[in-house]
Amino acid sequence: MKAFRFKRYGKSPELGFDDVDYPTPGANDILVKVHAAGLNPIDNRVPTGIFKPILQFKLPATLGSDLSGVVVAVGSRVTRFTPGDEVFASIFDTGTGSLAEFATVPESVAALKPANLDFVQAASLPMVSLTSWQALTERAGLRPGQKIFIPAGSGGIGTLAIQLAKYLGARVGTTTSTGNVAWLERLGADEVVDYKTQAFEKVLSGYDTVLGTIEGDTIEKSIRILKPGGKIVSLVGPLDAAFARARGLNFLLTLAFGMMSRRIMRLAQKRGIAYSFLFVRPEGEQLDQIGKLIEAERIAPVIDKVFPFAETKNALAYLAQGHAKGKVVVKIIE
Repeated sequence: MKAFRFKRYGKSPELGFDDVDYPTPGANDILVKVHAAGLNPIDNRVPTGIFKPILQFKLPATLGSDLSGVVVAVGSRVTRFTPGDEVFASIFDTGTGSLAEFATVPESVAALKPANLDFVQAASLPMVSLTSWQALTERAGLRPGQKIFIPAGSGGIGTLAIQLAKYLGARVGTTTSTGNVAWLERLGADEVVDYKTQAFEKVLSGYDTVLGTIEGDTIEKSIRILKPGGKIVSLVGPLDAAFARARGLNFLLTLAFGMMSRRIMRLAQKRGIAYSFLFVRPEGEQLDQIGKLIEAERIAPVIDKVFPFAETKNALAYLAQGHAKGKVVVKIIE
């Protein structure tokens, strides 16, 4: 079968298609014929080696985290799925990838595909919806009436997080370029700052939570808009010691991550604000709950562009430009 893989870490990872053996599902796995794979920024970052101490891949490795498709075989201990089921899943951090004609998926991370979505729409959702769910409900404990700032609202994570925050009853602030302001207001954002003409930290105030989605100084600036007792949940770093301990990383990495986050921790503590880094985990039960919200039309996928499987490298390059309005998806089966 065909799989899109990288052969090494670094500036020349040798991205491309390989003919590989068909995967064999383990006792707790399902084998999925992949119809579509959603792309995420981390798919471009993994081959650089930046996550090498954290994510375990046996090289050469198949890229991709999100998928949708049809179950064609199940392991001996699988009870929730049978061949013919249409499913979607994130297989991020499971040691394998989704940009392939077939993929093994742990039963625990999969869910039935929402009936009102096609395979391309379903493949766009797993990582961004799980990230939003875990950040807003578990880490931030977002409650009705609270205010959350979600910068870069027109991106893949932003478009989903805005919808989920509104479902949870929160007021949402965001940033975007001039042409997307009205669109994000229609999506549900209450305060939309045009970053080309205004600095969000001078416009917004009284927020309870910030979802960190942009690298650079945006997270430090966001401290200024938070109430004392507010929370920053960062998806982009800096990594912190609590994350290292949760992953069971060694003392040196724990120390290094603690040093990386020392500045933001110090700045946050001065204002009585809690900072934490979130690394999404695959979770089938949560994905099932998200699927029910989708079927009830409380949230919906937002897709920018769909590429055929043969153009996977172009799809990753397009995503890396950082201008996608929603998600980028690779269609494995035409």
